[in-house]
Amino acid sequence: MLTSSDLQSRLEQLTAIGIALSAETHIDALMESILIAAKSLAGADAGSLYMLRDGMLHFEILMCDSLGVALGGTSGKPVFLPAVALHHPDGRSNHNNVVACAVLEARTINIEDAYRAADYDFSGTRQFDQLTGYRSQSFLTVPLKNHEQEIIGVLQIINALDPAGKVVEFSPDNQRLVESLASLAAIALTNRQLIRSLENLFEAFINLINLAIDDKSPYTGRHCQRVPELTLMLADALDRSSEGSLSSFSMSEKDRYELKIAAMLHDCGKITTPVHVVDKATKLHTLFDRISQIETRLEVMRRDAEIACLRGEIREDELAARKAQLDDDGTFLRRVNRGGEAMADEDVLRVQQLACQTWLDAAGQRQPLLSADEVENLTIRKGTLTQAERNIINHHIEVTIQMLEALPWPKHLRRVPEFAGGHHERMDGKGYPRGLTREQMSVCARIMGIADVFEALTASDRPYKLGMKLSQAMTILARMARDQHIDSDLFAVFVREGVWLDYARRFLHPEQLDQVDVESLLRL
Repeated sequence: MLTSSDLQSRLEQLTAIGIALSAETHIDALMESILIAAKSLAGADAGSLYMLRDGMLHFEILMCDSLGVALGGTSGKPVFLPAVALHHPDGRSNHNNVVACAVLEARTINIEDAYRAADYDFSGTRQFDQLTGYRSQSFLTVPLKNHEQEIIGVLQIINALDPAGKVVEFSPDNQRLVESLASLAAIALTNRQLIRSLENLFEAFINLINLAIDDKSPYTGRHCQRVPELTLMLADALDRSSEGSLSSFSMSEKDRYELKIAAMLHDCGKITTPVHVVDKATKLHTLFDRISQIETRLEVMRRDAEIACLRGEIREDELAARKAQLDDDGTFLRRVNRGGEAMADEDVLRVQQLACQTWLDAAGQRQPLLSADEVENLTIRKGTLTQAERNIINHHIEVTIQMLEALPWPKHLRRVPEFAGGHHERMDGKGYPRGLTREQMSVCARIMGIADVFEALTASDRPYKLGMKLSQAMTILARMARDQHIDSDLFAVFVREGVWLDYARRFLHPEQLDQVDVESLLRL
């Protein structure tokens, strides 16, 4: 029987435990704290905690102080004991197992000596004792009921010890204290599970948005998957780095989760971008590649030349030369229709000259070989997009910001719009959409800027280019750091901590992994 002062001390301990449990955010640590607290309150030597899932009680934590055993929880050592079924294979309720019975009957079971308990099967306990030399005697088994009176698990503590270290029965006072703790624990676990479920639902919804973008365009969906990975890799590297002007940067778990969500949502505005612009694999691509129309016109011009030869209007050698020239023009137009890093001036001039040629349409009217729109597209200097189409693509970041700022973010995620909305800004203020400078941007937004660029440079699933080799991509990134396009201090961490190499080994094709001169990059 507890004295009045002992009981007061235990109640104060229980209150402190309740406060601590409500503050714990990690499920494994929470379950471990619950079991440790129960053992402490009741003076028990050992114990275990089970969680109820799919009609089975699964071992989550197992502890025995006298044996020095700690499995599950934060130990990193899994509990290999089999789960306990609430029902036998034939459907009968499993009342002969004490933890299953506590759930089925929704009551606490207090056993003075397991070896003399005839109502329950302790064969597994006896096997454990034989293997370890332990003597499992007194048991207190308490179902964990949440605020809705649903049983979510079982707390079981073993071998209550008196002041002399002798194993005794769990007293009624200790039973009531552990039952109170179990009630607090069940609520804390349910709250944490509910928060985790909401987080999982939220992330699944974000992935649903990215899946919609992926369904619109196979060329951007994986970007939405890889950028978050690279963003967190660089943030973690910066967190552990002790060099440079950003050495004071640190992240809590909440900060890291906030950045993760922002990275997952950084391109959500692309859901409004027209498919024909996102998927523009060639310069003449709209709903289809219009190069086929030009090829048809060239074929009409060949046939007109053959007809002219048959009519005696041109000689055979002139026909051969004309057809050879048309073949060469077709090859040239197919080549320049594919986007590249830079289009030569002489190629631009040749496109403009070809536009002056004419062909005879079905109505007998002379038409230019290339329309003004086709000339504009075929003379795109870099990539496959016209300036108007680039503006459409760039508009996605404004839509992203509008979408994210419209959401009622909780306190721990309030910076998501700023992180996600800044990845196209530049350190010199020449970026978009707001023209922010380095000093006006958070470190996390600048991290995302590097991740976005590096992924785009090395991606091998774009319709208009092959994935760059590492050395080329890193050289471009170094020049961008020099020209204040990206943060040079972050780039130094990116290089020095080997983030680029870790990412490359995980996501790039082996043929892209060539030699990179790290020192020359840092000098550049």
